[in-house]
Amino acid sequence: RLFKSAAEIRIMKKAGEISSNAHARAMRVCKPGMYEYQIEAEIRHEFGMSGAPNVAYNPIVGGGDNTCILHYVENNQKLKAGDLLLIDAGCELDCYASDITRTFPVSGKFSPEQKALYELTLAAQTAAMKVITPKHHWNDPHEESVKVITAGLVELGLLKGDVQELIETEAYKRFYMHRVGHWLGMDVHDVGDYKVGGEWRVLEPGMVMTVEPGIYVSPSDETVDKKWRGIGIRIEDDVLVTKTGYEILSVGAPRTVEEIEALMAS
Repeated sequence: RLFKSAAEIRIMKKAGEISSNAHARAMRVCKPGMYEYQIEAEIRHEFGMSGAPNVAYNPIVGGGDNTCILHYVENNQKLKAGDLLLIDAGCELDCYASDITRTFPVSGKFSPEQKALYELTLAAQTAAMKVITPKHHWNDPHEESVKVITAGLVELGLLKGDVQELIETEAYKRFYMHRVGHWLGMDVHDVGDYKVGGEWRVLEPGMVMTVEPGIYVSPSDETVDKKWRGIGIRIEDDVLVTKTGYEILSVGAPRTVEEIEALMAS
């Protein structure tokens, strides 16, 4: 199960496409005053109308402070202008899961603080993906994401001190408390060892993993400037390890600030 055949990859690409379209749909319909469950309904509708009626897991649709709750599933709050909305949702197609997260502004435009943390998260995801090749180890993408996020948080003033020291003491975990990804396939968290003989596993063609860095500033964290509090961002894509590098299976979901704002303005 850890190594996907060409037929399995075709299914997972289709699942990624359907889920990407659902995230784009959520961005198009979202507006202040809607409820989280209404956005979830739009996503489930897109899944069903595309021939994938089953969700791979309970969707997370969290606005405002709820973006900072990692496994938020109540999905029952009203969306407010100026807040972000974090959606972690993927369909299941022919027994194969997809797993995508997007974060976007309810009103269609990022605030300067939201944009700064969003672009930092995106830079961490880009850095992580660059080391997804058959010669790298499972842990390399995570380590790259930690480096980028820690350095960025220091630059923005959310962390203080020497970047290397902050990484070694895991000070970044206040804002980035999970790992960068997991295996993906017939389960959302699919089978497969991450270490072999006590060493991080070498990536091989046919493996599929998620890449999902995040930054979460607790609304109650009084050690940081008020303007940052309550901002939670995660960007997650499904990535296939190929012979020469990687391929994103969820490429259709808007990912950059410019793409998201353009779609929401259309």
